[in-house]
Amino acid sequence: WMADSSWEKITELSELHNFNGDWENKCNALQKMLVVRSLRQDRVSFCVTSFIVNNLGSRFVEPPVLNMKAVSESTCRTPLIFVLSPGVDPTGALLQLAEASGMSKHFHALSLGQGQAPIAKRMIEEGVKNGQWVFLANCHLSLSWMPDLDKLVEQLQVQKPHSNFRLWLSSSPHPDFPITILQAGIKMTTEPPKGVKANMKRLYQLVTETQFNRCSRPVFYRKLLFSLCFFHSILLERKKFLQLGWNIVYGFNDSDFEVRSLLSLYLDEYEEIPWDALKYLIAGVNYGGHVTDDWDRRLLTTYINDYFYTVTHTYLFTTPIIWEYTPEYISMLPSTEHPEVFGQHPNADIASQIAETRTLFETLLSLQPQVTSPTTAGAGPSREDKMCCCNMCLCLSSSLVELEKGIKGLVVMSSSLEETFHCIYDGRVPPLWEKAYPSLKPLAAWTRDLCQRVNQFAHWAEMVQPPNLFWLSGFTFPNGFLTAVLQSYARQHNISVDTLSWEFIVSTVDDSNLLYPPKDGVFIRGLYLEGAGWDKRNSCLLEAEPMQMVCPIPTIHFKPVENRKKMGKSELIQTFFLEFPHCIPLTVFPSSSPYGLLCRFSTITLF
Repeated sequence: WMADSSWEKITELSELHNFNGDWENKCNALQKMLVVRSLRQDRVSFCVTSFIVNNLGSRFVEPPVLNMKAVSESTCRTPLIFVLSPGVDPTGALLQLAEASGMSKHFHALSLGQGQAPIAKRMIEEGVKNGQWVFLANCHLSLSWMPDLDKLVEQLQVQKPHSNFRLWLSSSPHPDFPITILQAGIKMTTEPPKGVKANMKRLYQLVTETQFNRCSRPVFYRKLLFSLCFFHSILLERKKFLQLGWNIVYGFNDSDFEVRSLLSLYLDEYEEIPWDALKYLIAGVNYGGHVTDDWDRRLLTTYINDYFYTVTHTYLFTTPIIWEYTPEYISMLPSTEHPEVFGQHPNADIASQIAETRTLFETLLSLQPQVTSPTTAGAGPSREDKMCCCNMCLCLSSSLVELEKGIKGLVVMSSSLEETFHCIYDGRVPPLWEKAYPSLKPLAAWTRDLCQRVNQFAHWAEMVQPPNLFWLSGFTFPNGFLTAVLQSYARQHNISVDTLSWEFIVSTVDDSNLLYPPKDGVFIRGLYLEGAGWDKRNSCLLEAEPMQMVCPIPTIHFKPVENRKKMGKSELIQTFFLEFPHCIPLTVFPSSSPYGLLCRFSTITLF
C-alpha cells in the first residue's frame, strides 16, 4: 500500500496494521509495529496482539478463567487470596463452589470495614474449630487490622485446624497488605475480558441451567436476562472511552449483575409485568447506586429504556431462547464491536485505543533497566553523560543545577532528584516540574509550551497593557485570571462580584480583526473541542470529522453579566448548552494539552 497511496490516505486506513504487497515481505513484525507507531498510534495494540498470537499463542492475550478449583490444592493452613480487579467480584463464584462442595451451610462471609475486626476474628476462630469456610472480603478497607490477621495466619501453621477449614480473602492491590500472607497463600485474580462479546460469554457462565429455566414466564425472562447481560457488558466496556464515556468512571462489577434474580421474582409475582418498577430498580437503584453525575444518570436511564423497549417490542430474537443455543448465539457476535454500539462516534474508539497504547508504552518504559554500567571502549555514552548534555539545553535552573551536581557526586542524590533524572532521560516531565502547569505532553513539547507561556507574559510586561486576546492555557491558574476579570468588572460598576456570572459569545470573525479589547470582559483563545466539531458559518456544534480528535474553537468572548442567578456547575453547563441549541455534552480543553486533556470546559466556566 505504500506505493499505491499517498501518506495522507494511508493514515486514514482502518486496517493500517495489515500490511499488503511488497511491504509484507520487506518488514519483519517489529519493523511493522514501528511504522504503525509512527503513523497511527491507535493501531499499535492490534499489532502487538497479532505479534503475541503469532509468536506465543492466543492464550497469552485472553484473560484466563478464574479457576475456583484451587481449593483442591489448598490445605486448612493455606489462605486463598483473591486479588481484585475492577469489574469482577468473586463472591458469586465462591458461593457456587461452596454449594458444589457441600459447604454452603458452613460458609460464612464478612465484608471488612470499620468495626468488623472483632467479628472477623471470631469467625476465624470458630471456623478453625468447626471446619467452616470463612470469606473475608475487601481486606484493603481494614488495613489497620491486617497485622492482626497476619498473626492469625501465622498461628494456623502451628495449630491443628479442622481439615475442612478454609480461609478465603479478597483485596485490591495495596502496598500495605502483609507480604507474609501473600507468601503463605494461594493467589488468584481475574479481570473482565475485553469486548462486549467476551463479557457476555463470561456473564452467562455465572447463570446455571436451573436459574435459566426457573421462571414461570420463560419467554420474557430469558429475553430480559439476555438484555440485562448485554446492558451490563455495555456498562463495563464503556469505561474505555473515559471522559467520552462517563463523566465519572464507576466501579460496576459482577455484584450488580446479581439483580437478575429480581427478573424472575417480578415476572412470577405480578400478572401484568411492572416494567417501570423493573427499570427503576435496575437502572435507578442497583446500577444507579454507583452513579453520582446527572448526565451519567440520564445515560443509564436511556440504555435501560432502549433495551427494555427492544425486549417488549422486537423481542431480540425471532425464535425462542434455549439454554443450549445461547452460547452459540453469543459466539456469532462480532469479536470487536463498533463504537456505535455504545452510541459513540468512531473517533471515540480511536481516542480509547491511543490511551491504551500510551499505557502500554509507559509500562514498557518503566521496565527498562535503570542501572548504569561503566562506559566501555566503543560503547555509547552512559545515562549520566546523556543527562549532562540535556542539562545544557534546558533552563529550569534550580533543579537542573542540583541534578548536575548530584551526577558529578558533589551532592547526595535525593529521591526527588533521582526521579527527575529518570524522567528527563525517558523524555517525560518530572513530577516536580508539573506543578508549573498540568499537561500530558512529553518533555520536549512541554518545554516549548513553557517558553511560549513565558514569552506571553514578557510581551505583556513590555506593552504595559493587557493584550486584546488572552491565551487562557498560558496561565498557570486560569481560574484566578477569570476571577480577577469578574472582580475588575464589579469594581468598575460598583456591584458585588457574587451577583455576576458569565455570558459566552463565540466570535464569528478572524482573530486578526479583533483590534481592540471588548468593552466588558475578555476575549479568550486557545480552547479545543473533543468529541465534536465546530461549524463556523452557523456558529454551532457538529459531528467531528473522521480522525479529527480535537477541533479548535474560535475565540470566545467571556462577558460578565449581572442579575443572573448564581449557578452551580451543572446549571452553568446547561445554560451554556441552551445558548447554543445544537450543543451536546462535550469537553473543551486548552491548547497546552496534546489531545485536549487538561481541564474540562465545565471547570473553566466556573471561574
